[in-house]
Amino acid sequence: MEIFFLAFALSMDAFAVALGIGAKNISNAKKTALIAALYFGAFQGVMPLIGFLASQAIIKRIESIDHWIAFGILLLIGLKMVKESFNHSENDKQSPCTQITHKTFLLLAIATSIDALAAGLTLSFMNLSPYIGVCIIAVVTFAISYFGVIVGVKSGIRLKNKAELLGGIILIGIGIKILLEHQFFNA
Repeated sequence: MEIFFLAFALSMDAFAVALGIGAKNISNAKKTALIAALYFGAFQGVMPLIGFLASQAIIKRIESIDHWIAFGILLLIGLKMVKESFNHSENDKQSPCTQITHKTFLLLAIATSIDALAAGLTLSFMNLSPYIGVCIIAVVTFAISYFGVIVGVKSGIRLKNKAELLGGIILIGIGIKILLEHQFFNA
Protein backbone atom coordinates (compact mmCIF):
# COMPACT_ATOMS: atom_id res chain seq x y z
CA MET A 1 0.00 0.00 0.00
CA GLU A 2 2.90 2.34 0.80
CA ILE A 3 4.19 2.18 -2.78
CA PHE A 4 0.80 3.26 -4.10
CA PHE A 5 0.84 6.28 -1.81
CA LEU A 6 4.39 7.07 -2.93
CA ALA A 7 3.41 6.64 -6.59
CA PHE A 8 0.36 8.85 -6.11
CA ALA A 9 2.35 11.54 -4.33
CA LEU A 10 5.16 11.52 -6.90
CA SER A 11 2.66 11.73 -9.74
CA MET A 12 1.11 14.94 -8.38
CA ASP A 13 3.73 17.12 -10.08
CA ALA A 14 2.96 15.40 -13.38
CA PHE A 15 -0.78 15.68 -12.67
CA ALA A 16 -0.47 19.40 -12.01
CA VAL A 17 1.46 19.92 -15.27
CA ALA A 18 -1.02 17.67 -17.12
CA LEU A 19 -3.88 19.85 -15.87
CA GLY A 20 -2.12 22.88 -17.29
CA ILE A 21 -1.45 21.10 -20.57
CA GLY A 22 -5.11 20.14 -20.81
CA ALA A 23 -6.25 23.65 -19.97
CA LYS A 24 -4.05 25.12 -22.69
CA ASN A 25 -4.37 22.38 -25.33
CA ILE A 26 -8.06 21.79 -25.77
CA SER A 27 -7.82 20.50 -29.33
CA ASN A 28 -7.24 16.74 -29.72
CA ALA A 29 -7.35 16.12 -25.97
CA LYS A 30 -7.11 12.31 -26.09
CA LYS A 31 -3.97 12.30 -28.23
CA THR A 32 -2.38 15.00 -26.07
CA ALA A 33 -3.36 13.04 -22.93
CA LEU A 34 -1.78 9.84 -24.28
CA ILE A 35 1.47 11.57 -25.23
CA ALA A 36 1.68 13.33 -21.84
CA ALA A 37 0.93 10.08 -20.01
CA LEU A 38 3.64 8.20 -21.93
CA TYR A 39 6.29 10.84 -21.25
CA PHE A 40 5.42 11.40 -17.59
CA GLY A 41 4.87 7.71 -16.83
CA ALA A 42 8.17 6.67 -18.43
CA PHE A 43 10.24 9.30 -16.66
CA GLN A 44 8.52 8.81 -13.30
CA GLY A 45 9.38 5.10 -13.61
CA VAL A 46 12.97 5.47 -14.80
CA MET A 47 14.10 8.20 -12.40
CA PRO A 48 13.36 6.35 -9.13
CA LEU A 49 15.07 3.29 -10.58
CA ILE A 50 18.19 5.38 -11.22
CA GLY A 51 17.95 6.76 -7.67
CA PHE A 52 17.53 3.26 -6.23
CA LEU A 53 20.47 1.81 -8.17
CA ALA A 54 22.69 4.72 -7.12
CA SER A 55 21.70 4.20 -3.49
CA GLN A 56 22.74 0.54 -3.54
CA ALA A 57 26.37 1.57 -3.82
CA ILE A 58 26.20 3.49 -0.54
CA ILE A 59 23.45 1.70 1.43
CA LYS A 60 25.74 -0.37 3.69
CA ARG A 61 27.73 2.72 4.67
CA ILE A 62 24.66 4.64 5.81
CA GLU A 63 22.54 1.82 7.24
CA SER A 64 22.46 3.30 10.76
CA ILE A 65 21.01 6.61 9.55
CA ASP A 66 19.16 5.52 6.40
CA HIS A 67 15.74 6.17 7.91
CA TRP A 68 16.76 9.77 8.70
CA ILE A 69 17.96 10.22 5.13
CA ALA A 70 14.69 8.84 3.72
CA PHE A 71 12.72 11.07 6.07
CA GLY A 72 14.80 14.12 5.12
CA ILE A 73 14.49 13.52 1.39
CA LEU A 74 10.74 12.98 1.51
CA LEU A 75 10.27 15.94 3.86
CA LEU A 76 12.24 18.28 1.58
CA ILE A 77 10.45 17.10 -1.56
CA GLY A 78 7.09 17.33 0.22
CA LEU A 79 7.77 20.82 1.56
CA LYS A 80 8.92 21.94 -1.90
CA MET A 81 5.67 20.68 -3.40
CA VAL A 82 3.59 22.33 -0.66
CA LYS A 83 5.43 25.63 -1.22
CA GLU A 84 4.98 25.42 -4.99
CA SER A 85 1.26 24.79 -4.53
CA PHE A 86 0.96 28.32 -3.13
CA ASN A 87 2.96 29.95 -5.95
CA HIS A 88 0.56 31.22 -8.58
CA SER A 89 2.51 31.78 -11.76
CA GLU A 90 1.67 34.27 -14.45
CA ASN A 91 2.25 31.39 -16.89
CA ASP A 92 -0.95 29.82 -15.56
CA LYS A 93 -2.90 32.77 -17.00
CA GLN A 94 -1.44 32.72 -20.51
CA SER A 95 -3.69 32.29 -23.48
CA PRO A 96 -4.33 28.75 -24.67
CA CYS A 97 -2.00 27.23 -27.23
CA THR A 98 -3.07 24.57 -29.66
CA GLN A 99 -0.07 22.26 -29.78
CA ILE A 100 2.79 21.18 -27.55
CA THR A 101 6.01 19.77 -29.02
CA HIS A 102 7.79 16.55 -28.09
CA LYS A 103 10.76 18.63 -26.95
CA THR A 104 8.47 20.46 -24.51
CA PHE A 105 6.99 17.17 -23.30
CA LEU A 106 10.50 15.82 -22.76
CA LEU A 107 11.58 18.86 -20.74
CA LEU A 108 8.38 18.77 -18.67
CA ALA A 109 8.80 15.03 -18.01
CA ILE A 110 12.38 15.52 -16.83
CA ALA A 111 11.44 18.48 -14.65
CA THR A 112 8.54 16.69 -12.97
CA SER A 113 10.57 13.53 -12.35
CA ILE A 114 13.58 15.05 -10.57
CA ASP A 115 11.77 14.52 -7.26
CA ALA A 116 11.24 10.87 -8.23
CA LEU A 117 15.00 10.46 -8.66
CA ALA A 118 15.55 11.46 -5.05
CA ALA A 119 12.57 9.42 -3.87
CA GLY A 120 14.11 6.38 -5.57
CA LEU A 121 16.64 6.35 -2.74
CA THR A 122 13.78 5.45 -0.40
CA LEU A 123 12.76 2.32 -2.35
CA SER A 124 15.34 0.35 -0.36
CA PHE A 125 13.28 0.89 2.78
CA MET A 126 10.07 -0.65 1.47
CA ASN A 127 9.05 -4.29 1.74
CA LEU A 128 8.67 -4.64 -2.02
CA SER A 129 10.92 -5.30 -4.96
CA PRO A 130 12.14 -1.91 -6.18
CA TYR A 131 11.56 -3.07 -9.77
CA ILE A 132 7.90 -3.73 -9.03
CA GLY A 133 7.83 -0.41 -7.20
CA VAL A 134 9.07 1.59 -10.19
CA CYS A 135 6.59 -0.20 -12.46
CA ILE A 136 3.77 0.78 -10.11
CA ILE A 137 5.03 4.37 -10.01
CA ALA A 138 5.17 4.48 -13.83
CA VAL A 139 1.68 2.99 -14.30
CA VAL A 140 0.09 5.21 -11.64
CA THR A 141 1.74 8.30 -13.14
CA PHE A 142 0.64 7.27 -16.64
CA ALA A 143 -2.98 6.96 -15.51
CA ILE A 144 -2.98 10.12 -13.42
CA SER A 145 -1.30 12.16 -16.17
CA TYR A 146 -3.80 10.98 -18.78
CA PHE A 147 -6.63 11.82 -16.42
CA GLY A 148 -4.99 15.18 -15.64
CA VAL A 149 -4.99 16.33 -19.26
CA ILE A 150 -8.64 15.32 -19.69
CA VAL A 151 -9.66 17.06 -16.45
CA GLY A 152 -7.57 20.09 -17.44
CA VAL A 153 -9.48 20.39 -20.69
CA LYS A 154 -12.75 20.42 -18.76
CA SER A 155 -11.84 22.42 -15.67
CA GLY A 156 -8.88 24.58 -16.59
CA ILE A 157 -6.06 25.04 -14.08
CA ARG A 158 -8.14 25.46 -10.91
CA LEU A 159 -7.02 22.07 -9.53
CA LYS A 160 -3.28 22.36 -10.29
CA ASN A 161 -2.16 23.88 -6.98
CA LYS A 162 -4.39 21.57 -4.91
CA ALA A 163 -2.79 18.52 -6.59
CA GLU A 164 0.72 19.71 -5.69
CA LEU A 165 -0.36 20.45 -2.11
CA LEU A 166 -1.86 16.97 -1.68
CA GLY A 167 1.23 15.29 -3.18
CA GLY A 168 3.53 17.22 -0.85
CA ILE A 169 1.48 16.31 2.23
CA ILE A 170 1.50 12.63 1.24
CA LEU A 171 5.30 12.60 0.77
CA ILE A 172 5.81 14.22 4.18
CA GLY A 173 3.48 11.60 5.69
CA ILE A 174 5.42 8.72 4.13
CA GLY A 175 8.69 10.21 5.45
CA ILE A 176 7.26 10.44 8.96
CA LYS A 177 5.97 6.85 8.70
CA ILE A 178 9.42 5.55 7.69
CA LEU A 179 11.07 7.42 10.55
CA LEU A 180 8.53 6.27 13.15
CA GLU A 181 8.61 2.64 12.00
CA HIS A 182 12.39 2.55 12.25
CA GLN A 183 12.56 4.36 15.58
CA PHE A 184 9.79 2.48 17.37
CA PHE A 185 9.25 -0.84 15.60
CA ASN A 186 12.72 -1.87 14.39
CA ALA A 187 14.68 -1.13 17.55
